[in-house]
Amino acid sequence: MNYKKINRFLSGILIFEAVFMIPAMLICIYDKETKVALSFLATITIAIILAGILYLFSRNPSSGFHPREGLVCASTCWILISLVGCLPFFISRQIPSFIDALFEIVSGFTTTGASILSDVESLSRGLLYWRSFSHWLGGMGVLVLLMVFVPKSDHNTGSTMHLLRAESPGPNVGKLVPRMKKTALVLYGIYMAMTILNFIFLFAGGMPLFDSVCTAFGTAGTGGFGIKNYSMASYSPYLQNVTTVFMLLFGINFSCYYLILTKHLLSVWRDEELRAYLGVFVVSTALITLNIYHLYSSVTTGLRHAAFQVSTVMTTTGFATADFDKWPIFSKQLMLCLMFVGASAGSTAGGLKFQRLLLLLKNLRRHIHRTLYPNKVQVVRMNGQKVSEKILEGTDLYLIAYSLILIFSFMLISIDNFSITTNFSAVVACFNNIGPGLDAVGPTCNFGGFSIFSKLVLIFDMLAGRLEILPLLGMLSISTWKRR
Repeated sequence: MNYKKINRFLSGILIFEAVFMIPAMLICIYDKETKVALSFLATITIAIILAGILYLFSRNPSSGFHPREGLVCASTCWILISLVGCLPFFISRQIPSFIDALFEIVSGFTTTGASILSDVESLSRGLLYWRSFSHWLGGMGVLVLLMVFVPKSDHNTGSTMHLLRAESPGPNVGKLVPRMKKTALVLYGIYMAMTILNFIFLFAGGMPLFDSVCTAFGTAGTGGFGIKNYSMASYSPYLQNVTTVFMLLFGINFSCYYLILTKHLLSVWRDEELRAYLGVFVVSTALITLNIYHLYSSVTTGLRHAAFQVSTVMTTTGFATADFDKWPIFSKQLMLCLMFVGASAGSTAGGLKFQRLLLLLKNLRRHIHRTLYPNKVQVVRMNGQKVSEKILEGTDLYLIAYSLILIFSFMLISIDNFSITTNFSAVVACFNNIGPGLDAVGPTCNFGGFSIFSKLVLIFDMLAGRLEILPLLGMLSISTWKRR
């Protein structure tokens, strides 16, 4: 295990986190929130000290960096930035419980959007900004951002590929361009441009400056932390529609945008995952609209709420314009099903991902055909390309691990004696990085009623869901730490 190289990356991540806290601290100073500003200053100091200690233990690292180092580095990084990132909430006492503060920031970095707060608007603007910005950092990945600044001497160690694979959402990570560092730069360039465009549309529609910034961060990271107690319900239909569109856009594989920029439009149109993603959105929105339109003043109002909620659940964002927990049973059950699906691989969304779901269905069809025609050669193709057996095996194993964690987590949090609907939807919402669930954790409720033990289970679920399970399980495996 190359501990020195891992320490070097962790040191860099902590410095990044300290720098990114400065705008939140300045907002507190401007608002004369002295106590909260000092809590940010204390956290920045702690982060810098920890980064310095880690850097001292990372001098003269060896060049070897393998997949297990990538898994350990990714999972350790996310745990470390969460432990440090929650300190402003805890030190300022605006969230008095450390576990609650940790839950809140893990929900932020993993772009889940689940909250323990019953009165979001009581937080200082600096903390609201940091809370929303954590979505933006976690959306594309903090290690992906660090890859942009990796020294040239590290290019040939394999670290960029292993870290990108460990942190990026989806069944596999490919190169958009020949060099992985440039791939990270392209991804963040597209990400930043779309975030700015989202902000412009929101601000031009009359949303206040601070609200526009925070909402753009939450939409881009598909996180869903609102800065109002009623999420997006108090904003105009135009602003809700803009958010619906951009949630959908951020749920698309970012490689599609790269293909558009390079004028490979036909390849985008032929993308099976993209067509399935948009198709499910259209069909689900139509079905729910037909089921709920009588609850609203007009069909168009019902359509707007249906499209928003389908978009926010499919992309695992978690914003809300309506309490879908009060919708008819059919709509609620359809929303619960959409919580599992997620959006596209290579996007900022969580969930199973459409690419993985398509591979599972295609592989199932292949096994059925093998039973019927045992002598016929059967292959699985995606976008006309043959899918390797290694990827198919990894997809099947992911589903097994996904199901086991879901079942065990559901059983573990049942000790709090909430309803089955509450417990199941809470686990699904956290594991798939969605945010709100149903019943006691619905869009108008929060996760504050769970015990400390259950919150720790849900924290694990949020991290496991964001890191695609394997890095976190790999870090917990004894074999990972054995000498080789």
